[in-house]
Amino acid sequence: MQIQDVAPMTSRQRVLAALQRQPVDRTPVCNPTSVATVELMDLVDAPFPDANRQPELMARLAATGYTELGFDTIMPVFSIIQESSALGCKMQWEQKDNWPTVRMREPIWEKPEDIVIPPDLLTHPDTRCVIEAIKILRREYGDEVAIVGKTMGPWSLGYHGFGVEPFLLMSLDDPGKTKLCLDRIKEATIQFGLAQIEAGADALTLPDHATGDLVSGEYYARYLRDLHIEFAQRLPAPIILHICGRTVDRMEYIAQTGMAAFHFDSKNKPAESMEIVRKRISLVGNLNNPETLFSKGPEEVRKEVYRNLEAGVELVGPECAIPLQTAIENLKEIPKAVRDWHREREVGAQRAAP
Repeated sequence: MQIQDVAPMTSRQRVLAALQRQPVDRTPVCNPTSVATVELMDLVDAPFPDANRQPELMARLAATGYTELGFDTIMPVFSIIQESSALGCKMQWEQKDNWPTVRMREPIWEKPEDIVIPPDLLTHPDTRCVIEAIKILRREYGDEVAIVGKTMGPWSLGYHGFGVEPFLLMSLDDPGKTKLCLDRIKEATIQFGLAQIEAGADALTLPDHATGDLVSGEYYARYLRDLHIEFAQRLPAPIILHICGRTVDRMEYIAQTGMAAFHFDSKNKPAESMEIVRKRISLVGNLNNPETLFSKGPEEVRKEVYRNLEAGVELVGPECAIPLQTAIENLKEIPKAVRDWHREREVGAQRAAP
């Protein structure tokens, strides 16, 4: 990525340029998942679970990623269950200090024929909440900051609708049935994504949890590569694919999808990941959540930021949704470290000039 001789950019310009691997004035700090914390909830009086279900509270809490932490993005979708709720999954909404979850021991699907996208998918309160929150944020912040939506991929929704173990067993025993399920589910991904783009989202995170500890790179190629190519073609906004875990075995396939970026886990080294994708897709990440952002201090956070910048990672941020008890000072250290790294680089270049 080219940094030199670029005029100052807004956060939105910076993020969109980096997603296209175009020159930027500095590396953007990006939140493709969630940086909501209990401390931020208290600061703006927007606690869970209400901030997952009321548009005004969702927008208010999400905005703190920009106004309080200094990130270049606002991501208003804190969880991975909004569309699953609209599809009819049983929900556990939890309290302020815990994530809402799908009750996967109470599946809603057993076979492909059970999968029907309900006509009220986009008017259900839990999907409508996201759409309205994006509208609120776009009105309030205009073109100042990049707003990132989120639409879950069909592999993740398959876990939610069938249960993790039954879905994975089906993928082992009956590839044809599994592909039929994914083909039916994908329309929910597309419909919800299109609605968020229309509401004002600049980009979309697409989590599809074919995680490294559950699904091999071969399985990614068999089941998801073509679907992800289709999403890149049908959703008219930059897509940030998110998959947790060790994923270097599928990064070559991911780089072939035409998606704008891959949000990668700290289990993958920045340098090795950059070497695999070879500028065909931007990388977003990959600051460790449980060991660094949650358990350590700003100095360790800064080291991880520098490691990503030195490898050439295009957008820096946490590897996934952060623990809700993460200290704000660690999150603020991320944009501070990015600015310092660029400043140090500029000073070094000036000293080296004849």
